[in-house]
Amino acid sequence: MALYPEILFRLMGDRGLLLEFGDEISLKINQKVRRMSLAIKRERIEGVIETVPTYRSLLIVYHPLIISLEDLKRKIKEIEGGLEEIDLPQPNLTRIPVVYGSHYGPDLEEVATYCEMTPEEVIRLHCSVTYHIYMIGFMPGFPYMGELPDALVIPRLKTPRLSVPAGSVGIAQKQTGIYPMESPGGWRLIGKTPLKMFDPNKEPPSLLQMGDLVQFYPISENEFKEWGKDNSQMEE
Repeated sequence: MALYPEILFRLMGDRGLLLEFGDEISLKINQKVRRMSLAIKRERIEGVIETVPTYRSLLIVYHPLIISLEDLKRKIKEIEGGLEEIDLPQPNLTRIPVVYGSHYGPDLEEVATYCEMTPEEVIRLHCSVTYHIYMIGFMPGFPYMGELPDALVIPRLKTPRLSVPAGSVGIAQKQTGIYPMESPGGWRLIGKTPLKMFDPNKEPPSLLQMGDLVQFYPISENEFKEWGKDNSQMEE
């Protein structure tokens, strides 16, 4: 069905209202999510506490003693009629350096075998696309990006790892992402970036933002290590 003809409302407890815009990952649906999020913030609706955008939906956290559920739905319907008039900000393009393979990307060989190509071809294809950041989620600063070239589409690991190093670049289904900090994870790891993806002492703390663009490019292991040295010297 893709983009729904009208928003679907789903209750999320007594303080949450979920707006669903479609049933698949698509740029058109994601842009409508972003437009609605921007519009709600601009309207400064009394009682709305927070909005949380995702691939295809938007969670509204509200105060039910300030605005009723029915009044909130009515306001959302009014806003929906003018969404196409809202201009989205121009996306920023960030180039992400990645050292591919070996212990930095322990799944690269397996991905190549599954996709019936060489590791070098996997790297070339992964770097051949400009990725759209659909959302930031799972953990602070984790970018969900798409879409991968069809030749690289691969399922997640059957058993997730208990620990994935910070900076690891992974792929799963049609997506690619970067782990901003050490955590469990089930994506196929093909490389690692020396960039710090999340810093709570910066504003904004996340290096990447929803709606922006990313391009990956390969670097050598020596470049990766030198990058780390340069950053540590800058912090001193």
